[in-house]
Amino acid sequence: MRIKTIAAIPLRIPFGDRYGGPRAKRRGWTEFDSLLVRVEADDGTVGWGEAFAYSCLSTVRTAIEEMVAPLATGREVGDIATFSRMLQKELHIWGRYGITIFALSGLDIALWDIAAKQAGKSLAEYLGGRRRHDLPAYASLVRYGGPQPVDAMVRQAVADGYNDVKLHETTYETIAAARLAAGADIRLTADINCGWSLAEAEDMLPRMRALDLYWVEEPVFPPEDYETLQALGRFGVALAAGENACTAMEFARLVPALAFPQPSVIKVGGISEFLAVADLARRAGKPLMPHTPYFGPGYWATLQLAAHLQEIALFEFLYVHPEAFCGRDIPLPDRGHIAIPDAPGIGFTPDDDTLRRCRVA
Repeated sequence: MRIKTIAAIPLRIPFGDRYGGPRAKRRGWTEFDSLLVRVEADDGTVGWGEAFAYSCLSTVRTAIEEMVAPLATGREVGDIATFSRMLQKELHIWGRYGITIFALSGLDIALWDIAAKQAGKSLAEYLGGRRRHDLPAYASLVRYGGPQPVDAMVRQAVADGYNDVKLHETTYETIAAARLAAGADIRLTADINCGWSLAEAEDMLPRMRALDLYWVEEPVFPPEDYETLQALGRFGVALAAGENACTAMEFARLVPALAFPQPSVIKVGGISEFLAVADLARRAGKPLMPHTPYFGPGYWATLQLAAHLQEIALFEFLYVHPEAFCGRDIPLPDRGHIAIPDAPGIGFTPDDDTLRRCRVA
């Protein structure tokens, strides 16, 4: 394929967090910043990607428009992974990770979408075969900051049919309240978002084990400190990390230290780097738990990867109510499972009304 045009489409979509009871403090996160990447090939095929853009929407947009698009537009693309790696090399002076890789992730996803569409196949089939048609999902709760709302939201998620629930809480009292609300049969996890010091982690991890947490995610800062993560494994609690790691090179260091590597397709470098991470996990015998708290093309691309890769164990579904979805007919969980579409490419078709209403000037 030859790249004809690349466009970045910034969106801001309000959402509700499903909780209507009393709160200790006001909600801090009320809108999704999403950056769609539209790529058109010279034959007219359009591919869609997504670049991570939470709280950095305009910066990532600028990276695509001023760094990535001038390099990639007009180029012939044969092997997508090789092309993406070449772009990484050409842009490395601005940093190997972060904003640069977020921008490249969006382009890479769109290129794979085009290639699969040109072949008349879903991405899963294009990658070598569709191995499953649905996927178990877990309810990923936002941070509520206290036992009362967490109790209510865990009970609601369990009533909706989820067997796995993830918290974004850091205190023992709140996590213990969630365990009591969930009951012994529900797998409960906690994403600490690097919120504990090393001393706090050493104090809390035995208590998390007593609560029978399925995993504890990113307990300390920095999240890529694989030596500390490996050392914390002595407490007998499964550890997960990787949503903030870019490229397979970072995962080569992280995978041995983790029970559950967590690549994010819109942050790691797109589908090309995600496949390389999956290969690392396969050789290490580690299941993947992708980071997917978004609803754009990255959501759809992850589902297609899950249809192809047996290493993916669960799909992270952000347990909120967006006011709109940027893609038409988005497959949502039903009793804790998501049916994976079989449309050409990643399956994403933009909702033009949402793109018009929610586009950021």
